[in-house]
This record gives sequence, C-alpha cells and structure tokens, in this order.
Amino acid sequence: MTVALRQLATIAADFEAEFARVLHWSAETDAAIETRVADILADVEKRGDAAVLEYTQRFDGLAAASMAELEITQDELKAALQQITPAQRSALEAAAARVRDYHQRQLEACGRSWSYRDADGTLLGQKVTPLDRVGIYVPGGKAAYPSSVLMNAIPAHVAGVGEIVMVVPTPKGERNALVLAAAAVAGVSRAFTIGGAQAVGALAHGTATVPAVDKITGPGNAYVASAKRRVFGKVGIDMIAGPSEILVLADGSTPADWVAMDLFSRAEHDELAQSILLCPDAGYIAKVKAEIERLLPGMPRRDVIRASLEGRGALIHTRSMEEACAISNRIAPEHLEVSSREPHRWEPLLKHAGAIFLGAFTSESLGDYCAGPNHVLPTSGTARFSSPLGVYDFQKRSSLIEVSEAGAQVLGTIAAELAYGEGLQAHAQAAEFRLKTGGVR
Repeated sequence: MTVALRQLATIAADFEAEFARVLHWSAETDAAIETRVADILADVEKRGDAAVLEYTQRFDGLAAASMAELEITQDELKAALQQITPAQRSALEAAAARVRDYHQRQLEACGRSWSYRDADGTLLGQKVTPLDRVGIYVPGGKAAYPSSVLMNAIPAHVAGVGEIVMVVPTPKGERNALVLAAAAVAGVSRAFTIGGAQAVGALAHGTATVPAVDKITGPGNAYVASAKRRVFGKVGIDMIAGPSEILVLADGSTPADWVAMDLFSRAEHDELAQSILLCPDAGYIAKVKAEIERLLPGMPRRDVIRASLEGRGALIHTRSMEEACAISNRIAPEHLEVSSREPHRWEPLLKHAGAIFLGAFTSESLGDYCAGPNHVLPTSGTARFSSPLGVYDFQKRSSLIEVSEAGAQVLGTIAAELAYGEGLQAHAQAAEFRLKTGGVR
C-alpha cells in the first residue's frame, strides 16, 4: 500500500518552507463551535441539571429522567472491577501502582512545604496545600480510555485532593467496564456519564447534583477544549490539548518495523495526529518507509493512520544527529523517542519535549499505559513552556512570611524607600511605623 508521506531533507533549498507546512496547525476553534459552546455553558450555568440532562440526551442519545440516573455509584465502580477479566484487572492494578509510585516520588521531590529563618530571625517559606475538589474529563466518544482515568485521578489522589469528580460521555448509555474499574482503582470519589461542553460547564459552575470543582483536567474534543478555555478563571485547567504527536529521533540502529509501528501509534489516534521521523541515514529512512507500506494494510485503523501520515506526517533526512536534536527542539513534540544506541549521548541536547523516551526498547506506548510518568502532555509546541500533568497541578502554593522585630528594621527601610518612589505613602508608612526610629517622612 503506497503512502504519500512527505520526505524532506535539511540540505534542500526549500526545506524551511516545507518544514513550516509540516508543522502548521491552527489551534483556533471554529467560530460556530465557539458560539455553540458559549451558549451551552451559559445555559448550564442558568438551568443546571435540567440543561445537562437536555444536552446529554441531544448529543449522546442518553435519555434520563434525573441526574441520579447519570451518576455512577461506588458500588457500580467496584462491580466493574470484579467484572473485567483477571488479566485486565492485573494489568490495570500494575499500571496504577507504577503511576502512583512515580507521582509519589514527584510529591516528595517538589510537593512539600518548606521554610527557613534568615540571620535576623525572619521566617520565609512556602506552604503547599492540595486543591479541595477537582474534575477529571475522560474522553468516551470514539473509544474508551481507562489509562486517562489513571493518569488524571492518581496524581490528584497522591497530591491529597479531597474529592475527585469524573465525567465521561457514554453515547447511548454504553458504560465501559474497564473505565469504571480504572476509576475504582484510582480512587475517584464521584462519577457521572456526561460529556462535552455541558460536562465542563457543570463542573465549573456546579449544579444541584454535580459539585463545582476548583480545577478541570483531561483531554477532549474541540467542544471540550473550547469550553475549558472559556471557564478558565472561574476554575483552573491543566492545558488546551491539540492533536497528539510523536517525533522519533533515530540513528538507524533500531529495527525499521519498530519505528514504523511507533509512528502508527500516534497516527491511529485521529487524522490530525502527527508522526515525524528525524534521521541522518537516508537508507534507513527508506527502510522505515518500506515498513510503513508493508505493515499498514494489516492495521485495523489503517484509514485513520494513512490520513494522518499523509496529512501531517514526515520523514526528514538530517545532516547529523546533532542537527536532528536541534530540529526536535524547534518542534517541541509531545512524545519524543530517542531511538539510538547512545540515547544518553543525545539527551543533554534535547530541551523541549513533553516526555522523552530513551532507547530502542522504550516505545511511546509504554508511557501511555504503565511506565509511570504521566501521559497527559503539552502539544502543539507548548512543551517549550509547559510540563506534563503532575502532582503539582493539583496543589497550590502559599508564601509564608514572618518578619522578626530585627528584620523589620532592615526590610522596613528598604520597603519605605521603594514605596515612596512609587508614590504609595500608606505602603511606606506601614513599614516605617514598625521602625524603632519611627521614621515617617
């Protein structure tokens, strides 16, 4: 099966122009979607449960007389855990244990309060406290994502969040047992079979049944992304996720079929997903291309994969691995595989990526499910300034300041001088009242 996949070379005169076309993706939401989402959010804020019930029936084909029918009880979550196969339960619990262990270490490394006293006895520090209640959005339209339940709920639980509210669309009322089992394993407090903009609105504003949360995390479709963007400020959000991405930085030492399948692992998500290979070995790139065409006919989602590869994929021949690393930093991919004999040689050159997978045996798919680090990652180049979802997303920090009498003599003089310079006399005099000299100007 021939795939019309872009093949670029950095030595080509038109490389920059072609490279820009590969990376182009507009994050702007369709104006019609924005208008519809604004209407839905306003309606949910105004009518609460009644609006949620109406939109759930309209968009998901799920008719319910009351919100009670849309809430999944703890007994149902536990029953789902018993219902799945022993192999599924074992895999789910093993993945959850690894994710929990990683985020526990993250908590110990960066999620603790701290303080110190300086020479004059002034105490300075930081108090870290968890959010009271968070909402996690789990996609459920085209497929079921138990892994997303683990990746959102477990770091919230480790952070100490008091209540975790899950929303998941269940078109036509079909509840996925593995998703519910994951919620039981991950410690979800309450769960509702609602999705779309109406679910985001319910979490942000609260209804008679759905409690208002402090922050909403988790990916979704264009309606969910637009809704999250609009409620930000009323609540916190994790990020606005774009299409999924993988960049494989290869030196030619990994079996070509492994790399081809890794490119497929992103492309099968949807037609807008992006899969790129950077490699200094032209012969190896040809082998990967051949494997793509050999393997594609056997993939159940081959039509989606092909559309993704032809629409946004690329095989890029670079002058060297060093140049490949530099281009990778320009792309700032969501997932970055360093498929090399010496991955640690190249890792120091890589600055921007959501997650970095080192070595031929580290397929990106392992990170999706069970390696331990979070799979909710920045997309569309935002890894230049954003980080993966983590314990820190479910905490907030308060500064601690306790100034001693001796410290007030030093700090008061500094503060007063700067405050007078800004024309803020009350600020200055509040500091000067605490000086032993009483030095009010």
